[in-house]
Amino acid sequence: MTGSDEDPRVAELRTAVSRLRRELAAVPADFPDRAIAEDELAALAAMAAGGLPETPRLRSSLLLIAGAIGSMSALARGLSQVRDAVDLFGGPPLDRAPRRRDDPDGGA
Repeated sequence: MTGSDEDPRVAELRTAVSRLRRELAAVPADFPDRAIAEDELAALAAMAAGGLPETPRLRSSLLLIAGAIGSMSALARGLSQVRDAVDLFGGPPLDRAPRRRDDPDGGA
């Protein structure tokens, strides 16, 4: 997709991921889960480049990145921007419990 054909959520995700990747690369300290953060950011970038990504996969990558980065204050803003971009694709379903058969909606 190019320019005006692109979903604005995908463009926002790509921008946020790119920014966090640059910020992470600029951090001189090595930390145990750096490779995990780098791998998941690369996965997010690939998903964004491929068009409309799957929301559960986005959320999974975001969780792994947040866990890998931890509380590094230098990356907090970039991580927040990635989270905001992922949120543009919608949150998880609020009600995951199946309906009961005696539900007036007929379990639908």
